[in-house]
Amino acid sequence: MTRIAAALVVALLLAVSLAEAQRGLRGGRGRFGSESGAPPRFATESDFDGKFHVCRLMYQQVRQQNLGMGWGTDYPYAEINLSIRLSELTKTTVSFDSAHVPAHLVVRPTDDALFQCPIVIASDPGSAGLSAEDAERLRQYLDKGGFLWVDDFWGTYAWDSFASEIAKVLPPGEFPIKDLTPDHAIFRALFPIAEIPQVPSINFWRGSDGETSEMGEDSAKAHMAAIADNEGRIMVLMTHNTDIADSWEREGDDPRFFYHFSPNGYAVGLNTLLYAMTH
Repeated sequence: MTRIAAALVVALLLAVSLAEAQRGLRGGRGRFGSESGAPPRFATESDFDGKFHVCRLMYQQVRQQNLGMGWGTDYPYAEINLSIRLSELTKTTVSFDSAHVPAHLVVRPTDDALFQCPIVIASDPGSAGLSAEDAERLRQYLDKGGFLWVDDFWGTYAWDSFASEIAKVLPPGEFPIKDLTPDHAIFRALFPIAEIPQVPSINFWRGSDGETSEMGEDSAKAHMAAIADNEGRIMVLMTHNTDIADSWEREGDDPRFFYHFSPNGYAVGLNTLLYAMTH
């Protein structure tokens, strides 16, 4: 991980200045359903300009998970910062708005805009409830080449809850969930990754004397799993017992947190984006 650490440390000053510019919106924690208090930026037809966007899945929250905040967990600074790093560390052309902020977008399972998104991310997915219509639309999206990445869900209960919901979309008899091992292409799409890092929320980490497992023994090890199509292409990626997105969202909040978690978190994020766009 030496190369990515060096590249991201060089970018730290930019990260801090960006975080300070964003901090004014953070005071409304939970408002509009997002962690930052920012309203959802719903996708419109004019947003799709041929450049790369990260799309956030807005789902109906039907249960409460440990430390989760529903669909808006880590929104919007996780995707803002990830998009900036993607534009800096690769040749991907990222879409920016007139204020030079990455044009991150929010879509619901039933939105037509979903089908314009190369990758859709969902946080706290153990809280999600999918209607029959939601499930059918997500199935269509994934069948057409879409990519769903779910992150930041911890422990057995959240895992079982999400597995039950995604089974409505992709029946497990035909599309089983399988753990990914380090020999999979996603582990080396850009940066070599030996293992999936366990990233706690910054607030948990600060209050637990450096512990990383948010649910103790029930979330002791982070892992990556996936559901693939018949050709082996990943349709649904799961990073469980870790909050990879917090390593992007909080990169400028605390230098200690940055050095502990952001380089490895960005390695997972950038590898995932590049894998999704090339498979």
